[in-house]
Amino acid sequence: MTNELSPLARQLLGHANVMPMFTQKEFDRALAEAKAEIMTIAIEATKQAIAIEREECARLAENCVDIEKLPDQIRQRLSGKPH
Repeated sequence: MTNELSPLARQLLGHANVMPMFTQKEFDRALAEAKAEIMTIAIEATKQAIAIEREECARLAENCVDIEKLPDQIRQRLSGKPH
């Protein structure tokens, strides 16, 4: 089999609106980069969520009148139940 394209393949691939073709190696590399970017964003979002929760727990502690109720207030906060 030669590396030449058939007339039909040349006609189909000769159009301007044809999708670019990638090798498996190029596809795998692009996929790995996309996965790494998604993981980076997910990690940063998780860090921000943890920081927000820590700040809220600190606010609860600062406003706590009865220190014995603080653990329950934090648990309620984490469960999403109103306090």
